[in-house]
Amino acid sequence: MFGNIENASGENLDYTFHAGDKNSQNIVVLGHGVTGNKDRPFLVELADNLSNAGIPTIRFSFSGNGDSDGAFTQSTISKEIGDLASVLDVLDHHTICYVGHSMGGAVGVLSASQDNRIKLLVSLAGMVETKAFAQREFGEVTPDKGFMWDEPSCPLSQAYMDDLTQTDTVVDCASKISVPWLLVHGTEDDVVPIEDSQKIYAQANEPKELLTIEDANHVFSDDSLSPMVGKVVDWIRDQFALIS
Repeated sequence: MFGNIENASGENLDYTFHAGDKNSQNIVVLGHGVTGNKDRPFLVELADNLSNAGIPTIRFSFSGNGDSDGAFTQSTISKEIGDLASVLDVLDHHTICYVGHSMGGAVGVLSASQDNRIKLLVSLAGMVETKAFAQREFGEVTPDKGFMWDEPSCPLSQAYMDDLTQTDTVVDCASKISVPWLLVHGTEDDVVPIEDSQKIYAQANEPKELLTIEDANHVFSDDSLSPMVGKVVDWIRDQFALIS
């Protein structure tokens, strides 16, 4: 529907569009986390349910991930902010809600704090303390030699570590976001602690909502998937109705 989407480096970004109400000018953009892609099961489920609710949705893979062009070793928050901007460029006549998971959540916070094209924001287990994450998860791995979580397909680069360290935290961006914001986090998340969402929620402007899902892990698998999807779809539908 939107043709080829390229980032500022000329790299093609792979995406899937889920049609909703053909007369709707609203659209949801789904962004994944580190080592993920647009085809993570919970993102597909969320996109399908949004579409069934009449809300057009596009899920895409950041450059270097999935079937998008680019090198995984260059997949940093800073570059992914540019990737998201390139997606938003083709949606210029739409009212946009961005939903970001994990590192894609940090991308959403930084983007929404400076890009007024994002009218609604959803953070799913969003990464907030980026420097702490880098040290906690990969502090004992040698960049440019080792791998993320021992996955050979996910080499850990110095560029990635440097970018997370330089970003440090996105909590200070909360006060710069003026759009409605839903934060969702599971109590059993062992990748991004729920305290990340609690900390940035405390600094966020109204209207805001923090949804805690009991026993949910980082990717909302098993019994936590339906509660997450149901809440997010309902919230987005209601918020679009309020701002239309």
